[in-house]
Order: sequence, then structure tokens, then C-alpha cells
Amino acid sequence: MSGDIVNIAGYRFIDMPDRDDLRQPFRDICQELELKGTILLAHEGINFFLAGSSDSIESFKSFLDSDERFTDIPLKVSYSDYQPFRRMNVRLKKEIISLGLNHIKPAELTGDEITPTAFKQMLDAGEEVIVLDTRNEYECRIGTFENALELDIRSFRDFPSAVSELDVKLKDKPVVMFCTGGIRCEKASVVMMDAGFSNVMQLKGGILGYFEEVGGDYWNGDCFVFDRRVALNPQLKETDVVQCYACREPLLLEEQNTDEYVIAQSCPYCSGKKK
Repeated sequence: MSGDIVNIAGYRFIDMPDRDDLRQPFRDICQELELKGTILLAHEGINFFLAGSSDSIESFKSFLDSDERFTDIPLKVSYSDYQPFRRMNVRLKKEIISLGLNHIKPAELTGDEITPTAFKQMLDAGEEVIVLDTRNEYECRIGTFENALELDIRSFRDFPSAVSELDVKLKDKPVVMFCTGGIRCEKASVVMMDAGFSNVMQLKGGILGYFEEVGGDYWNGDCFVFDRRVALNPQLKETDVVQCYACREPLLLEEQNTDEYVIAQSCPYCSGKKK
């Protein structure tokens, strides 16, 4: 592992009636530890992406553990040579991952998990399984699992309507759904069950957890991440994917090598050459 900056991401769905009171303590500890990134606080739980020195991250983990609701939150850890976040934000939100369906409460009900190892064993054995990518279209374009079913959505809020259009013949087949770190699947699994899918599993830890546990088998491309690194490979290293300054579309190397890509000005997507 290389890089002096430690990057962590974690979440937990848990009842947080004191959401508003938690904002300033989180601000204070992050300022004290010189961390950057984002912490989202909602009545349904916490979601965070942070980066800083190893000592600062360890101190933040100790701060989390001081509240039993946040003890031992599973973390996705990677390393970088620079600070991938520009500032520190602690935000109060209605949801820590926005879906817009108030009846879906992962703290009370969510789909069963499947570990990366067990998922890979299914693929190794050639078992029948629908591998469902719950992420946005631009994320899928950067990389996804072999033969994954993509929904071509621009926002997670579009997920329920996309599920409603799936072939009813899929409803009794085993489905393993995945996202970057697992948080979207917590809600997506309930949407699937509500829609009548009878055998829904969510990949524990998401793509990053899969990379960490079993590597890149059955994965094509890179994994889009929501920070300045833009994308990570199965070794959890930054890749050559960049984002267009104008429209924020992620760009593969071949898209960067086009006449339409002008750094800080345009790319094949905002120039209208690609849809």
C-alpha cells in the first residue's frame, strides 16, 4: 500500500433523533484532526467519506467508537499520494442516500447480504444468477461485473421505476445486486422485494469490498468513486480516468484522446458527440 493519505468510507443505518446535535461535535473533531471530506447525518443514519493522515484517521475512529451507535462501522480503506477532498463538510440531510421513499427504512428491514467470497464462488461455479448494477449510467460505463444487468439510470431516485420495468420472468431468479460501497443496495434490496423479487442478495461491502477481499476476478474496467481520484482499479489504486470540468462526466483514456476533449472546457459528452 502506497500513499501517505488514508481514505475511509463508511455508513450505518440507525435511528438518530439527535441528528442536529451531532453536527457540531463532528465539525469540531474533523477540524482538530485536519480531516477533509463529507459527513452526512440524517435521522436514518450516518454516511461519511474522509481522508487524512493515519494518526488522524485512527483518532476519528476512536471518536466514532465513543458512541455505541457508531462502534465498529465497517470501513472501506484506500491510500493516495494527495488529499482527494478539497474541504470538510458536515451536512444535515433527510436521507444519507437519497431515494425519496419514506417507507424504506434499512435500520428496520433490508435484504440478505452475500460476502464477496461467496459471490465469487457462485461465479466460479457458473451458477445461475442475475448480477444487477444499481449504480448510475456514468458509473457503469467506467467499469462493472461481467454480464451485469445495467439499468441506465442517471440518479438513484430513478431506481424504483427502472425495477418496475424489468422482465417479470426475473422475479424468481437469484439476484445479487451491487454498488460502490453497499449503501445504495441497502435500500435497493427493499425496493426489489417490494416489487416481488423473491431471492435478492446484496454484495456485502459493495465493489470496493469485493476488490479488497477477492481482487478483480469477473470485473471489467475501474470503479468510479466520488472524489478527485475519480476511479480506482481492483488494487484500489487511482487510474487514468478523469472528470470533465464542464459537465462532470467521467472520461476513459480513449475519450480523453479525442478532439472534443479540451481540458477545463469540454468533452465528447457536453459537446454533443456522445449520448
